[in-house]
Amino acid sequence: MKPYRLGVALAALTCLTAPALAQSRITDAECVAPANPGGGFDLTCRVAQTGLAPHVDAPVKVTFMPGGIGAVAYNLFNTTRTDDGAAIVAFSTGSLLNIVTGKYGDFTEADVRWLASAGADFGAVIVRADSPYQNLAGLMADFAADPSSVVVGAGGSVGSQDWMKGALLLREAGASPRDMRYVAFDGGGDAIAALLGGSIEVYTGDVGEMVPHLEAGQMRMLAVLSPERLGPPFDAIPTAIEQGFDVEWTILRGFYMGGDVTDAEYAAWVDAFRAAYATEEFAAVQKERGLLPLNMAGAEFQAAVEKSVTSLREVAGEAGLLR
Repeated sequence: MKPYRLGVALAALTCLTAPALAQSRITDAECVAPANPGGGFDLTCRVAQTGLAPHVDAPVKVTFMPGGIGAVAYNLFNTTRTDDGAAIVAFSTGSLLNIVTGKYGDFTEADVRWLASAGADFGAVIVRADSPYQNLAGLMADFAADPSSVVVGAGGSVGSQDWMKGALLLREAGASPRDMRYVAFDGGGDAIAALLGGSIEVYTGDVGEMVPHLEAGQMRMLAVLSPERLGPPFDAIPTAIEQGFDVEWTILRGFYMGGDVTDAEYAAWVDAFRAAYATEEFAAVQKERGLLPLNMAGAEFQAAVEKSVTSLREVAGEAGLLR
């Protein structure tokens, strides 16, 4: 099984919607973004904040809890906040990979309640607007000639999903991922700041988090790591595959809750998400944030996460990342 084919399982899942439901009784709603502002976790919480607004009692408050690319939040919601029925936590496929590889400690995917999806995102290869790299071929040529000549950075440590994107690019270029000059940051916002500041040359981030930066003209995407070209505003950006490099990375974005929340509290959030999924407004929020509509909540989402974890465990084993 190829690591860059993780998206196949997700793409095969049916996007489920449900009839609009009554407003859910959720007060003091909070979405925890387990990183600093500006990255993918922030984006995920903003989808909940905006998309759920008509379906909860009060606006969803977004709070930031950086540390260990989600490890601090995962540990907190497995210790002191296991029964917090008002809070949801943003996660991505990278979070699942961290759980699989033991970077979140001894807690496993079975210790929380997987709630709902925000949508699907895709990896991207990003440089500054004034970068000498005009296309992916130029970057891949340098990777092939001397991998250490290019400084790559992202919001994740070695073995994270952002590291995996860079590693897969090097492998496709015929180089060893071990030779990659990689700088780890605590979230996409920090990595973007480093790219704009010149500390790194290439950011292996995600498409969705680029939406607010496109019009600014400070960065350029060399490729999206999706199976096919995306819709506007990304339709002019070629995939790595169509440029001749067989690399793909699909990111599931969603939310979990503490393992001890009551069934009623969990159901209230599930109802809110299902009601939101049935609206054109939620689809518009997803599009604005660069996400594709992958809409699941409750039991079907739990099953999807379990399936993804199984695939990731296979991939991590092949990459020698398991303990």
